[in-house]
Amino acid sequence: MRNLFLSFLVLSQFLTLSSAIADKNMSTAAVTEEKVDKSVERLIGNLIRARLKRFHYTKKKLDDSLSEKAFDEFIKRFDFGHQFFLSSDIKKLKKFRYQLDDQMISGEHTLLNETIVIYNKRIDELDSYRKKVFKKDFDFEQDEKLELDPEKRSFFKNSKELEDHWRKVYKQAVLNKYISSLEAQKDLKEEIKKAKDKKEKSKKEKKIVSDKELRKKAHTSVNEKYERFFTRLKKDRRMDHLEKFFNAVAGVYDPHTVYFPPKRKEDFDIDISGQLEGIGAVLQEDGPYIKVVRIVPGGAPWRHKGLEVDDIILFASEAEGEPVDLVNMRVDDAVRYIRGKKGTEVRLTVKKADGSRKVIPIIRDVVQIEASYAKGSILKHKDLGGRIGYIHVPKFYRDFNNVERSCTQDVLMELKRLKKQNISGMILDLRNNGGGALQDAQEMSGLFIKSGPIVQIRSHNGEIDVLTDTNEDITYDGPLIVMVNRFSASASEILAGAMQDYKRAVIVGGEFTHGKGTVQAILDLSQSPMMNFLNKPLGAMKMTVQKFYRITGVSTQFKGVTPDIILPDPMGYAENREQDLDYAIPWDTVDALDFNSWKNFSYELPILTKRSQTRVNKNDRFNKIVKSIDYLKKRKDDTEVSLNLSKLLKEDETNKKITETFKIEEENKSILVSNFEESLMAHENVREADKERWKKDFEQRKQDWVKSLTMDPMIEETLFIMDDIVRQTKGKKLSMVE
Repeated sequence: MRNLFLSFLVLSQFLTLSSAIADKNMSTAAVTEEKVDKSVERLIGNLIRARLKRFHYTKKKLDDSLSEKAFDEFIKRFDFGHQFFLSSDIKKLKKFRYQLDDQMISGEHTLLNETIVIYNKRIDELDSYRKKVFKKDFDFEQDEKLELDPEKRSFFKNSKELEDHWRKVYKQAVLNKYISSLEAQKDLKEEIKKAKDKKEKSKKEKKIVSDKELRKKAHTSVNEKYERFFTRLKKDRRMDHLEKFFNAVAGVYDPHTVYFPPKRKEDFDIDISGQLEGIGAVLQEDGPYIKVVRIVPGGAPWRHKGLEVDDIILFASEAEGEPVDLVNMRVDDAVRYIRGKKGTEVRLTVKKADGSRKVIPIIRDVVQIEASYAKGSILKHKDLGGRIGYIHVPKFYRDFNNVERSCTQDVLMELKRLKKQNISGMILDLRNNGGGALQDAQEMSGLFIKSGPIVQIRSHNGEIDVLTDTNEDITYDGPLIVMVNRFSASASEILAGAMQDYKRAVIVGGEFTHGKGTVQAILDLSQSPMMNFLNKPLGAMKMTVQKFYRITGVSTQFKGVTPDIILPDPMGYAENREQDLDYAIPWDTVDALDFNSWKNFSYELPILTKRSQTRVNKNDRFNKIVKSIDYLKKRKDDTEVSLNLSKLLKEDETNKKITETFKIEEENKSILVSNFEESLMAHENVREADKERWKKDFEQRKQDWVKSLTMDPMIEETLFIMDDIVRQTKGKKLSMVE
């Protein structure tokens, strides 16, 4: 699987001189400066090696075997898409594949030096070829295809094959730009038809241009974009490349172990949220593309939908401005076109998982922090009896400056509030909850059991620490369902795993949770008495040092938590779990702990599961999800894109029509939502300047909340499951089918 952790960081200044290109006549000062750089590089390499050896959880040996794997990672970090190096280049560099461990220690980075020379040479050649290609227009009537998946491509045998590939890359870029402009013109014509103001109508009409002009504009724009692209690549400093070397080694230990060089300009994950006044999404580079990997709770996409995880962002534009091509652009460059002032509109042209293109308008805003806090309601289904408490926890948050403010305290207060409404069951929704404060996974679990162990934490030295619930008070002792999905990770998996192990709750969700069961620590390489004499920052290591285990002894790492009752997952087509990452630490076990299972009542899981499956099979909404998953899985494997204009437009139209049939747009009128309340912490954390907006937006937030629940087929089925549970606990016999 492709490793998402490809680096793109802009780092501190070091000389780019290497033994391969050093000028014999360089000044004494330059020679001295080069020696200083080499000594620092050697020092950093040895510090990284020492930290990995002493603290990394896996205790892997930095030897020839690891070096061979690191060599492959190193090549990926330079040329993930197989778009620069020739097979002969790789053959030449392979003589160093067992030497990365030795070069890291010695500081003699011969592999890096030779790679940089070859890399820069290929960039110059491809840039020269670009100038030649763009002298002519592209023929969009030819029946050509471009393979987009680099894993299905090999390194090209010669320059002719490489150039032909780039010709297709350029052609596809121009085609994408042209189609995007066509769609923008179509939208503009619709706006002109609807415009009543003559002045505004006239202003818009002036923006209509001929097809010939659209093609010319697309051609020129893409040429200029790739000119900037190659220029930027040639400006990479030595430390940019050295970072690739160090992280090629670190990445073989596990995907979360990373070297951060000094003066890092941007984090690898660009969180365009909060005070940055962005769109509320986390983006990563995925080969030549900018990919959405997480939607930030409280952000515009989270509130209004549209942008989704796994979307590829192709273009970004201001409201009615000219779209900027983001393909082959670094995240830290691309994000500049996405960020903007609060209240302004950015339009993102994205490629969906089904291959279709969609323009998504988003109004920039600071992330509404209050939206990421716990909130609850009473749910009732018209066809069922009883009132069900429902609490959604988007993340495990905690105010470390105020011990009384945490998600556990908010959930505690919600439980007490909802219990007063005479509820017959409780649903705790941890879907899309990526984790947070470990302490809250421990304490929140304690709200539902009397006492006992919650999670085991094994350190790199083999020692195991057990976190327990020592509070014998049980806040809620009735029927409990915990909802999870593939984006429930870390602390969410600890809580869900504990509730499952104690047989305290029924876990409901997709096939599995995320499988992130490790802990990382930041180790500053400069913070050592021996380093004080340098008075120079050396960077830091984010390193995996611990691993979580459930009280039964099984790890949450890699496999995650398997729900008791599995429902169709709308994201079932995606490969975005922990185990989809290269070198993910595998699943294993430790000794189980002694604990007392829940005795107040039991859940008859075989009956609950069978009845749920029967309902799901008959449910039109779930049938749409299943068909959508099957379709998207097939589309995901079809990675060749047509470079024929008419075929591409036809394929886009077909995909749009098919995906329209999978959409769930109607609210479920059978689900009644009442007693909506946002957590006290959400109220307290609203800035004084935002109080009025908070009050004004409450009704809108309430409407959005109700809509999100009534349009969610998983919520309805969970209510049916809870109804079965309640009837079971009251002693009623249930048949295997409805």
